[in-house]
Order: sequence, then C-alpha cells, then structure tokens
Amino acid sequence: MRRGRIFIFIALILIIGLAVVALVFRQFLTPATTAATPAPATVKIYVAGQNISQGGIITEEVLDTMEIPQDKVVSVMYTADKKSELLNKTAKYPIDQGVVITRSMVSEGTVATGGPEEANRIPQGMTAVAIPTTRLESVAFGAKDGAHVDVSACLMFVDVDPSFQTELPNHVSELRQPGVAGEGEVPGVTLGVSGDLGVQGRTEVESAFQQGIYVIPSEPQRPRLVCQMVLQNAVVLKLGEFITQQQPQAADQEGGQQQGQEQAAQPAPTTPDIVTLIVSPQDSITLSYLVYSGAKITLTLRNALDDTRVATEAATLQFLLSQYNIPVPAKLPYAMQPRIDDLSSTFLPNDVVTIPPEQ
Repeated sequence: MRRGRIFIFIALILIIGLAVVALVFRQFLTPATTAATPAPATVKIYVAGQNISQGGIITEEVLDTMEIPQDKVVSVMYTADKKSELLNKTAKYPIDQGVVITRSMVSEGTVATGGPEEANRIPQGMTAVAIPTTRLESVAFGAKDGAHVDVSACLMFVDVDPSFQTELPNHVSELRQPGVAGEGEVPGVTLGVSGDLGVQGRTEVESAFQQGIYVIPSEPQRPRLVCQMVLQNAVVLKLGEFITQQQPQAADQEGGQQQGQEQAAQPAPTTPDIVTLIVSPQDSITLSYLVYSGAKITLTLRNALDDTRVATEAATLQFLLSQYNIPVPAKLPYAMQPRIDDLSSTFLPNDVVTIPPEQ
C-alpha cells in the first residue's frame, strides 16, 4: 500500500514538471508564429484647416487632411485624389476649422455674403415662400428639409350675384308706389321687407293641384368643394422656423448666484406649424393667393430622384361618382335604425379620451 502511494506521488511530480517545461519552452524558446492583424486601410480626406468665411475661396492654405477608414468614405467627400475638384471653389456658408468639406458646402462662382446662409441653397431664378402647415398637411412632418413634394389645394365655391358680389340667394324687398303712403310715412318710393319674401326664391307649379307656389331656400347655400394639384416637385427649404440668434441674457445681480449657473431653462421644442418651399416666382404668388383665400394646402412626399410630371384631374363630387363608380343611393320606403346623420369614428376600448381643462 505504501509503495503504491509513492508511485502516485512520483507520477504527479513528473507530470507537473513536464507541464512546466512545456510552458517555458512555448513562452521563451518557440518563435512567435502568429501574424499580426493588418491595420484597416485609410483614406485622406480634406477638412477645413482654418475657419472659412461665407463666400471665401478654397485654396491650399485653408485646407488640411485627415485619415478615416476606407469604408467610412462617402461620395460627397473630397479625397486626396480629388484635390483639383475642390480648389478655387467658393464656400456657400461659413465652415468651421476641422469640419469635413463636402460637395454641398461649396459651389462654382461667387456666393452672396450679405444674406442668410439658407439663401445660397435657392437656385437662381427661384424663390422661397412660407406657408402654414399641420401634421396632416405635411405628411406627418415627413416633409423635412430638402424633401421633394407636390402641393395640392382644396377650395370651396359658392354662387354670388355678379353685381353685388354677395352670396346668393339675394334678399327681396317690397317696392311701394309713389304717392302711396300710410299714416306717418313720407310720400314717395320706399323699400320695406315683405315678411316671408325676405329671401329670393323661385316660382313653381305644385303638381297635385296645379297651384303656383313661391319656393325659398331652407338653408344657406352649400359650398362646392374642389381639390387639385397646383405644384409638382417643389423642394422644402425648411420645415419649421429658421433659428434666430438669441440675445445674451443679462446676468442676475441679485441673490449672489454662483458663477456659471444657468440663466434660464432651455425652451421646449415646438411642433412645426410652417414650411418654406423653393418655387418659381409665379408659383410663390399662387401660393400666397391660396393662403390668403383660405384654401387648404396639402403636401405629398415624393422620391427626390423622380422628376416626372403628371396631369391630374380635379377631384369634385361628380368626379368621385363617375371615376370610382359610386352610386347615389335610391330613395327606399325603409331605412336603417338608428338614424345616421353624421359619420363618426368607432370608439374602441383602448382609445384614450382627452378631456379639455375647465376654463
């Protein structure tokens, strides 16, 4: 029994010794065979070596280079082999030192330096006009800066008197003959409203008794709706307001506030309610007329590479009935119950109802 234990101890000592020798041999005597991982290929791109003012000429003195991985290079950057394409270009707007120069930042020829930076994004012969918008009218705010959109407008038409330029039907009055005057009235031609004849109507012959009747409207004239696309492939210059420079706030002298304390909380972001479009001068006048006439203007988003133009047909009630084969319901001797006067969305159990605060 004692000999067996001795042999086991000797075997363990030999195994540990061999393991130590193998480790030392591997670490110190065996030459390294693992190849180092090659560094990723890099490409030199041009950046602003100093602050470049709006309208400044791009020269070698204002340029610098930086290396970035090759897979991070995009086509709008200027690489070292495209130096000739960048030199003598003009900065469209101020470029800070260290900023990567892209093709959208520079242009050929001179650039106006007296106006805002956004004006340099407007092509010659075009103009920018702002119109009101909502979440529904701006493709759920998807019509962002640089988007290409079509513009449609919906208007309401009513019949008016050509001379008065007032909405029909006219009001009618009674013309009294000269010389016929009642007690306390001055003889002559006078006007007076004649009871039920206050609204102009029309005469008809009642079919059952062949009796002449005078028909007057039961309600004011119903406007007629029409929608049509008025502009195609307009470019969005800005969704929302342009950022204006904030005047520095005066430091609070009271209370012994510590240096570096914030003067005021940052304002919360607001929902865009205006959009600026790049259009032709004539189209800008059209949009101004539509805005001030109360038309509903809607933007529809399109692919920036799609420059096709489509001749659209205005949407009216008659167009909908004929184009989509919508029949006018017949007058039947029965009807659905309960009575339906308006179309309303179905209320679901998970719908959240917002109760306005009490005034």
